[in-house]
Amino acid sequence: MDTWSRRKFLTTSGVAGGVALAGGATAWGVNEWLATGSSSGGDSDASTLVLVTLYGGNDGLNTLVPAADPHYRDLRGALAYEEDEVLPLGEGLGLNPGMKGLKKLWDDKRLAVLRGVSYPKPDHSHFRSMAIWQTASPTGPVPSGWLGRWLDHEGGGDPLKAVSVGATLPPLMAGETTAGAAVRLGGKKLPDAWRRACTELAHVDEDAHPLLRRAGTSLAELTKVSAAFDGNAKTDREDPNEPRDEDEGNEGASAGGQGELGAQLDVVARAIEAGVSTRAYSVSLGGFDTHANEKATQSRLLGQLDKDLTAFLERVRRTEAGRKVVVAVYSEFGRRPKANANQGTDHGTAGPVFVLGDPVRGGFYGDQPSLTDLTDDDLRVTTDFRDVYATLLQGVLDTEPGKVLDGHDTTLAFL
Repeated sequence: MDTWSRRKFLTTSGVAGGVALAGGATAWGVNEWLATGSSSGGDSDASTLVLVTLYGGNDGLNTLVPAADPHYRDLRGALAYEEDEVLPLGEGLGLNPGMKGLKKLWDDKRLAVLRGVSYPKPDHSHFRSMAIWQTASPTGPVPSGWLGRWLDHEGGGDPLKAVSVGATLPPLMAGETTAGAAVRLGGKKLPDAWRRACTELAHVDEDAHPLLRRAGTSLAELTKVSAAFDGNAKTDREDPNEPRDEDEGNEGASAGGQGELGAQLDVVARAIEAGVSTRAYSVSLGGFDTHANEKATQSRLLGQLDKDLTAFLERVRRTEAGRKVVVAVYSEFGRRPKANANQGTDHGTAGPVFVLGDPVRGGFYGDQPSLTDLTDDDLRVTTDFRDVYATLLQGVLDTEPGKVLDGHDTTLAFL
């Protein structure tokens, strides 16, 4: 079976339902994941990166709360948390009350808190700021994302090395020569007859042509992933790209993010458990543009983030591959230190980045921005976001950071 025949077989079977995206990327249903994917399977020694984007500009000061600082209460008024409300981490800082799972990870030294993270000369625009974060280019626009460039250098032309869960591919996974793949939630069950056919066709002699062996291995992987994903009600959950009803209580604007983070992470967990060869995943949660009535909205969103992330990590760490997973959580910018007149906060600059997982060296990294030394009423940047990316590239994706980050290779010690 040559490559063309294999593609024809899968397409006529109704299994290969990929949808072409801009830039050569492809969107697949969950059960179609490996229909045209890599045939090497997962590397048991490889680490996996899960990147979580909080769209809208998460308020860092009410996430990592300087509750012991009187200037914080002066600036925030009714939006401020009291010291006895937050989950204490030390140095006068505490996590938002809704983040009890992350507090346990901190106590277990599996949570790194990177403080004051942003890029030089921050911009208050959602579009511009997110473009900078996703391309890792603070000085000017570039046509590729930082994980896309990683694919260019290390992915071997395989788009399934980097996968976004959702109907669209974020710019961060678009390279100059290779683009990642988008995997839609849901997907059709592989019919029993085709499952049997795939199983039979997967048996290929060792001395067969390399393309035939690759086709056979891919078919074997397809049946394995289909068996792992079929019959699971969670694959039929709401697509996170669908807009949520107003009565669901999401008062913060999305600014491009998705809902149903748990459903996205469920897909990632099942892929890791199935031994998929993907090394980097992108998921997202929207709703953090909290210009009004922030406290309740952000608390609910952070509670969802906390619940979904901790459940995901506890699930995947039951496997060897899952114990090598590193999760990084960021937003395009923080919020201004001073509350506005609508019990919310406006677009700001620096904020915390969280890195979670068994390989992580827990603790604080970078300095906490001062509330008395502001720049144009904004927090000063104390940690360059490229230092975070360089550390993830080197410590998780086994790549020289300078290749991807235009020579930037300064790393932090959280891995």
